[in-house]
Amino acid sequence: MPTYSIISARSPPPLLFPPPSPSLLKPPPPTLSFLRRAAVTASPRRLSLAVRSAVAIEKETPENERPETFLRESESSSSSSAASVRARFERMIREAQDEVCAAIEAADGGGRFKEDVWSRPGGGGGISRVLQDGGVWEKAGVNVSVVYGVMPPDAYRAAKGVKDGADDAKPGPVPFFAAGISSVLHPKNPFAPTLHFNYRYFETDAPKDSPGAPRQWWFGGGTDLTPAYIFEEDVKHFHTVQKQACDKFDPSFYPRFKKWCDDYFYIKHRGERRGLGGIFFDDLNDYDQEMLLAFSTECTKSVVPAYIPLIERRKNMPFTEDHKAWQQLRRGRYVEFNLVYDRGTTFGLKTGGRIESILVSLPLTSRWEYDHKPKEGSEELKLLDACINPREWI
Repeated sequence: MPTYSIISARSPPPLLFPPPSPSLLKPPPPTLSFLRRAAVTASPRRLSLAVRSAVAIEKETPENERPETFLRESESSSSSSAASVRARFERMIREAQDEVCAAIEAADGGGRFKEDVWSRPGGGGGISRVLQDGGVWEKAGVNVSVVYGVMPPDAYRAAKGVKDGADDAKPGPVPFFAAGISSVLHPKNPFAPTLHFNYRYFETDAPKDSPGAPRQWWFGGGTDLTPAYIFEEDVKHFHTVQKQACDKFDPSFYPRFKKWCDDYFYIKHRGERRGLGGIFFDDLNDYDQEMLLAFSTECTKSVVPAYIPLIERRKNMPFTEDHKAWQQLRRGRYVEFNLVYDRGTTFGLKTGGRIESILVSLPLTSRWEYDHKPKEGSEELKLLDACINPREWI
């Protein structure tokens, strides 16, 4: 296991989870990571009220070393079903963080992650790691968080997508649990693709003063590829690994989650996708919980074999200034999607979240040119066409 330097409480934090440079990496307020999914259905007024209430109690505290677990002692040692899923999911994402960071450092050949450990007074904490300006990586971040406690009733209703007056539940704080791993990897070479992956698990209990309501849980996540240039063998390899992970559980998963990914990462004002897709799913609880935990684990373990071989093939390829300029233009599309459409980013921006954390996923550099159009027959136009018209790669 690689060794990471710990950033002290006085050091400027590095970068990542839903997003930035050495001074950019403070983990997002935990309730935001839980509530960001509510941005689609909740009204701005209710979201603003929920987040103002949450931010007031969710100030994270820097720590000097990693704990063995962020769970309460009773949960980490409990054999109950709920506690067991929480403990195993935390163990999975922390092992995945180590594995992915080790693979990224090995591919970089010299860069090392810096680490920021934080705790949350309400319960839980997280570990944020960033490698920036390395030999291969312009910016690479891999974060985990495990947080729990209570959230305001408005936030609970927003997370459930319930409209005002649509439910008769009595108001009261809502117990919640949220754990996840999130990563965005931006390489320097324009022939090497960007990767994003995120896998998460959520639970909510019945609001206080509302006895009898069932505990709810769901899984979400995905892995998607965003290249500037298409190498058919690379994209086929990436999608093949995603399909193999899905097929171990349900043959309908890959086509269903691939389409979901293509639809989610759609830049409406451009009429094109952010990249060449992968898999994406959310609110998944209509299967056995043990099966979905195993599926999320398999997807997370597929990240390194799906992606690192592509980096090894492309990281040292010679390129021109024109190649780099095109990469920067595509990075501009990445920025546009994240700032305009991504639910986590837009929710945080509209509701007063910590700006440095919200923007961690953005690249260090990007570019916009007025009315830029790729030349007919060019590799750049080939990529753009694939983003406009999603393809079946395997």
